[in-house]
Amino acid sequence: MNPIDLDHVLTVLGAAAWGTDQQSRARVAGALALTVYDGHTRDQGTPYLEHPIAIITLLATEIRVSQVETLLLALLHDALEVAPESEALLVQHLGAPFACRLRAMTADHRLEQRPKAAGDESRWRFKQAALPPEDLLVRLADRLHNLRDLAASPNLDRRRRFLQSLQDFYLPLAEAARGLSPQLEAMHALLHAEYVQQQEVRP
Repeated sequence: MNPIDLDHVLTVLGAAAWGTDQQSRARVAGALALTVYDGHTRDQGTPYLEHPIAIITLLATEIRVSQVETLLLALLHDALEVAPESEALLVQHLGAPFACRLRAMTADHRLEQRPKAAGDESRWRFKQAALPPEDLLVRLADRLHNLRDLAASPNLDRRRRFLQSLQDFYLPLAEAARGLSPQLEAMHALLHAEYVQQQEVRP
């Protein structure tokens, strides 16, 4: 895959169909994404930016999400996880409310740049369960893409833990939220179907 540039980000977002102010905001968000994710890779060795790009595509094509801010949130949903120091930059260019949404979607130990400790998992689950519907949709899309990506992961223990957390937490969370919007209803169905498929093919 060719390196992702700003034009590609804007194309995936579908920004050409947006208003002038929204296009301007998309260009700012896209430039920030290129900066924040630069040099970071996933555990499969792929450039990190491919992950949020895939989530935007998932949301737009499979869930029919068209809300601009939701798609921009998807683009930068892991910004504070991979680069907590970028928060000031995000506040400066996209505003404090947007950065606060990102903080609410990021685990505390990532924000604090420390190893995961006892109690962090419970706090992380509480944070996710408290997300408003659109933000939760992005977080569940993140889990769905990670689930689909498991086949490419060399870490079998990660695969086992991921499927277990999906069964214990994310599927019940998606089930509880499915009535909040048609998009969350569709996301629940996709998550459940993918989980069943992974259960059938797991080693």
